[in-house]
Amino acid sequence: MRVQGKLVVIGFGPGSFEHMTNRAMEAIKESDYIIGYKTYVDLIRDLLTNQKIISTGMSEEVSRAQAAVRYAEEGKTVAVISSGDSGVYGMAGLVYEVLIEKGWKEKTGVSVEVVPGISAINSCASLLGAPIMHDACTISLSDHLTPWEIIERRIDAAGQADFVVTLYNPKSGRRTRQIQEAQRILLNYRAPNTPVGLVKSAYRDRQKIEMTDLEHMLDFDIGMLTTVVIGNSSTFIYDNKMITPRGYQRKYTLNTKEQRLRPHERLRHENEPWALHGGKNEEITPVQQIPKQKSSSTLSLHLAEEALQKVSNQVIQEKHEAIVQTPITSIFEFAVSPGIVNKKFTPSQMISLAEVVGEEGSMEYTPHHQLYMKVPTSNPEIITKKLTDEGFILEPIGDVFQIKACDFCEGEKKDSIPYAEDIHSKLSGLNLPKELKLGFNGCGMACYGAVNEDIGLVFRKGKFDLFLGAKTVGRTAHPGQPVAEGIDPDRIVQTIESIIFEYKENAHPNERLFKYFKRVGKIQNYEFRDMAPKIEIEPAPCGD
Repeated sequence: MRVQGKLVVIGFGPGSFEHMTNRAMEAIKESDYIIGYKTYVDLIRDLLTNQKIISTGMSEEVSRAQAAVRYAEEGKTVAVISSGDSGVYGMAGLVYEVLIEKGWKEKTGVSVEVVPGISAINSCASLLGAPIMHDACTISLSDHLTPWEIIERRIDAAGQADFVVTLYNPKSGRRTRQIQEAQRILLNYRAPNTPVGLVKSAYRDRQKIEMTDLEHMLDFDIGMLTTVVIGNSSTFIYDNKMITPRGYQRKYTLNTKEQRLRPHERLRHENEPWALHGGKNEEITPVQQIPKQKSSSTLSLHLAEEALQKVSNQVIQEKHEAIVQTPITSIFEFAVSPGIVNKKFTPSQMISLAEVVGEEGSMEYTPHHQLYMKVPTSNPEIITKKLTDEGFILEPIGDVFQIKACDFCEGEKKDSIPYAEDIHSKLSGLNLPKELKLGFNGCGMACYGAVNEDIGLVFRKGKFDLFLGAKTVGRTAHPGQPVAEGIDPDRIVQTIESIIFEYKENAHPNERLFKYFKRVGKIQNYEFRDMAPKIEIEPAPCGD
């Protein structure tokens, strides 16, 4: 019987060891694997001993969660780390989603422990003073997973309700308008001089704190590591501290030596006129029987009261009907092509694509012989049937296998087409650690650039030449390494399957084939040789 592993989803707080819980430190030391965003791994590196580390970049949370579940199912103790609290925009929810997709049950599946940490709203508030002493909310401005229309409504609602608002993920290199829109919305409900605190990298080496106001907040440097705390209508700044009153001035007076009300008097209704009861005692009055005979004035009064009651009920009903409900919109994402060999669309197919996309969806041209479709729908079966009836091939997108075949000189050089179609039928859409494309050219000209894909196949003189490990992007991009010539057609499908399944089983999450090939040094007895350019090239991070 396989030993069940354990998943420990850890929130380690703002990043300093002083603010990390003992349980978080213990859980890290107990783990066999540490999985997390590269920056987070670096923050806890001094706690690591001999654990295996899997670190990935931003926006790769799903692959981290999938890898964690896989290793836990193999009997390992796996720590999935997040800064702040793992249950607040952290990894806890994603880990549970991946487990649920696999049919996990708490009694029979891998053990799961969520270790809480100090979230950014708390750590940043402590540096600013006491800005969240009253009702507050957190809103992430990242619209990668949440439609902007929903985020916009939440900001508007928070503004109307006079919440202290803490904005997470306010701005990035590509997302610059969201923070501007948030400011515009909140200025509809807040004074321009409403206090705002900006905290970057709380309790880390590059910590930076700025005090400003709602009107001038955009004059300061705001990025992904910044947390923005916006006060409510009563928040004020005193001696460079941002303070939101809790309302004690109405319950007892802070600036007098003795409290105006004694403890047993504070909660009397007459001393809380601002509460729901309006300062009046709520006593249940007995129902009085209506006399059998009424004067005309009494009857008129009763009819008037009855009419008012009906009007009141109508108003209440209208208010209930105005409650905001946010439906969950499913976005169906997939790739579509007219065929493995065929590269031409018919007019009927183009019309069908336009009808499927409609006004709400999108259709994106790609260099991969496919169109990427994003269609809001709760009935994807209708879409898939319509497009398959038109002769389209539909495939998943993301970290999957895809074959990119040439057009075989519009079908004239057809001898290798059955092998391309066989590879497609057996491997297309297979989930992998990272997206992988196999280029397939039907003659030695290789005019469709098969050698520049992760795996390249070139059909020449009745046999196949095999290329492995191209670096497909970047200024140091290079073609694949020629590892074999003259592979018999009867062996080629099995050869490709063996390579793909080795990569699937052994590669790290988000590790491209060329990186895996370089790390292990050999794939299916094909030895690695470095094909990178032999010149010094300055690294160019994304955005430069």
